[in-house]
Parts: sequence; structure tokens; C-alpha cells
Amino acid sequence: MTIHWCGTGLSAVPGLRRLIENGHPVTVWNRTEAKAREAVGDLTDDIRAFDIDALGAVLEKGDVIVSMLPGDWHVPLAELALEKGADFVSSSYIAPEMRALDAKAKAADARLVNEVGLDPGIDHLMAHWLMADYRASDAFDPDNALSFTSYCGGVPKIPNAFRYKFSWAPVGVLKALRSPSRSIRQFSELNVNRPWDALSRYDAPLPTPESFEVYPNRDSLPFMAEYGFEEGWKVKDFVRGTLRLNGWAEAWADIFAEAGTATDARLQEIADKLLEENAYDEGEPDRVVLCVALEAQKDGMSVYHKTYVMDAWGDERSSAMARLVSVPVSLAVESVLNREVPAGVSAAPSDPKLVERYMASVQTLAQHLAVVDHLE
Repeated sequence: MTIHWCGTGLSAVPGLRRLIENGHPVTVWNRTEAKAREAVGDLTDDIRAFDIDALGAVLEKGDVIVSMLPGDWHVPLAELALEKGADFVSSSYIAPEMRALDAKAKAADARLVNEVGLDPGIDHLMAHWLMADYRASDAFDPDNALSFTSYCGGVPKIPNAFRYKFSWAPVGVLKALRSPSRSIRQFSELNVNRPWDALSRYDAPLPTPESFEVYPNRDSLPFMAEYGFEEGWKVKDFVRGTLRLNGWAEAWADIFAEAGTATDARLQEIADKLLEENAYDEGEPDRVVLCVALEAQKDGMSVYHKTYVMDAWGDERSSAMARLVSVPVSLAVESVLNREVPAGVSAAPSDPKLVERYMASVQTLAQHLAVVDHLE
């Protein structure tokens, strides 16, 4: 059973190295072979130039394909895995085309695991832990009003005037700013066309309390079922969003003014300039803050309120982002090999044993990880 790890970009290497160091047979595929050798050449010689036909020629039943390539490769690689009796893992959101492979994967007893990076990934694990903890508590009551928030952001450890730094091409960040979002605020559905139209303040319960700017992203609503919210429950707030340093919206005001209507060519021009002016310096630490909170209220009084909070930054091991994206992917690969996750298309596991094991690993990746009980 060989692990075929495709892609050795900035957020891929720590998890890949972990699998090789743990003794798993791994073939490394990358579009630029030389870059892969820089990343893991000290650990393995089994490095090849990525080509889906070449991969298909050596792929065997029981193997696992890991895609850390751009998103448009995930579905073709998952389809290849199904064709050859292999499994598939990626850190990315489950696209409708991936979801459509669920029945076929179940019929083939194949596992297509996605959303097992940082966000999505670790945030899901935290949400599953909180929901299990709430259900097991004396406070649990289907009539309670629930508020769920999940905010994650990669920010510079050393703040700059722009309040953000780029470790890869900014075009993706700019395009994300054009995406509408759907969430629940004060028992009503909130639809927002541009993130900056729904900016709010979030006070993170870190060891030294800190406030951030946050906004909802994507469509939060499907995750209610994913996290175990039941039909008929009263949901006051439900939002998954992005976290930024205070002052971000002001520093980005000119970008917002143009990003909504810019052509792709102009967007690329803006991106090139941003990368030139706001890229991480060699060895400069990044930072990742993730806060997932669940509150239950009965008759207007809080009866359960906990936040799972993480603060991590780059150190001599790697960037925080690289560790937190790729190591959970490597854990999911091992779970797939051990048949610990069900067949079909799935996201980060909700099984309590796996949540506990994965979060124990996250504890070693982050400088701070804790569950804050706001009612104590």
C-alpha cells in the first residue's frame, strides 16, 4: 500500500515528511521535481514529476492518493483512485463534483476524505468536540437557543501596516473577497455579497485577550447538519468566518473599492503588487488563530458556553500554516489506511476517538491550545 503524495507546495511539507519518517511507503509527485527534492530529498529518492497518466500507470488497489495540488486536480485524482481501487485524501472543501462521487465510493468501499487541513479541518474537529461535550452535559436541552461561531485566520506574527502578509499568490485571497456568504445572525439568515459588508469585532479568549476583525465566508448553513445540529433546534447564530488583525479593513479599503469589479487581468496586477510589497521575509514567522465557540441559552441565560481556542506561529520547524494544514492530512491518510473512517465522501472525522487523537497531535503543532469555559 503506497501513499502517492501529490504536491510539495508551501503548506504540504511537514505532513509529508511525517509520513515518510513514520516508515510509510511514499511516492512523492510534484510538478517541479527539483522543488520536491529540496523539500524531502534528504528522506527519500522516490520523487517523480507529476503526471496523472504516469500516476495511473503505477497506482494499485489499496494505495492512497493525497492531493495537495490546486483544487481543479482533486476530482480527477479522486476519480482515478476509484477506477483503480485506491483511496483519496485532500485538505480542500468538498466540491459538488466530489460530493457526487459518494455513492460510487461507498459501492467500491473506497474512502474519499477531504476537509482535513486547518480550515476546513481542525475547525471541524473542534466543532465535533464541542457538540459532543454539550450533548453530554447537564445543560443539554433541545429547546435551548444555540450560538455557534468559528473564526480562523492566518496573520503576520509581526504586524505590518497592511495588517496582512502573503506566503503565496494573493490572487486567491482577492477572488475570495468577491464570494458571497450565508450565515445565521439573531435567528435570521444573513446573506452578504461582499465580506466587508458584514465586518464585526471578535474578542478572542487567548491567554492575553485580543480583539480581531471577523467576517462570515462561504455558506455556513450546510455545516449545521455536518456538526450534528438537529431539525427544529433554535439557532440564534451560526457562522463560520475569517479572522483578521484589527485595522485590516481600513488598510484594505482601496483593495475593496476595486476588487469587486476588477477584470481578471487587473486583479492579477493588484496581486503582483501586493506580493511585492507584503510578502513574508525569509524566516519571518506567520501566525494562525482559530476560535470555535458554542453557547446554549435557556430563558435568555447562558447554560453552556465554551470556546476551543488555538494560537500558533512559525518557528524553526516550519510555518504555522504548513504544520496545521499538512499534519492533519497525514493523520487522515493513516486513518484511511487503518480503515478507521467510513467508505464514501467525508470530511474531518467526528468519531470521538479520532477527534481526541488528532487534537492531541494539534497540541504539539500549536503554541497554545485550550478549551475555555466561560461559565466557570
